[in-house]
Amino acid sequence: MSEFQAYLQLGFDHITDSNGYDHILFIIALCTIYTLIDWKKVIILVTAFTIGHSITLALATLGLVSVNPAVIELLIPITILITAVLNFFHTTPKSSYIKEKSYSPRYPLALTFGLIHGLGFSNYLRALLGKEADIVEPLLGFNVGLELGQLIIVFVVLSIAFAAIELFRLSKLRWNDILSGIIVGMAISLIINNQLFREILGLSVN
Repeated sequence: MSEFQAYLQLGFDHITDSNGYDHILFIIALCTIYTLIDWKKVIILVTAFTIGHSITLALATLGLVSVNPAVIELLIPITILITAVLNFFHTTPKSSYIKEKSYSPRYPLALTFGLIHGLGFSNYLRALLGKEADIVEPLLGFNVGLELGQLIIVFVVLSIAFAAIELFRLSKLRWNDILSGIIVGMAISLIINNQLFREILGLSVN
């Protein structure tokens, strides 16, 4: 296995690892309002997120940007919470003949939140690299691995949504509310149990 393939596998394993489900939660929150028939919109949305986290992943891994990891660990569940809450305000046209507006604030939001998640990915990658001199190939491989894992998550979420809405006739609104509600609850739990958050509130950390 080449170095590129090794880091590609590490990137894929990192984004799909259930132990680090915060990134998975964000991807799900981002795609909750869509199904497979909206795949073009999802590609644009995921691309915006990809651009964002690719930028900071590269900058932070190269040592050009440095942010306290504790701050990033708190900001990531906050991005999940904001994205899931915004899902409740999404409106879908009642008629399939009415097109939704082409511009959505979700795109710049995904780009911005991608910058934050990229910093989270970089902490893991830098720990793997150590003092390795050449990091271009590992960085590229890791990023490609992240994207492959991310696309699989998106496909699974959209497929489940399609089955629930198109086959089992669950309304889009009900699907959105149920899934977004679950994500909001999990995001709040992550925030409340975050060490930095508890320190800010003056709560004891066990």
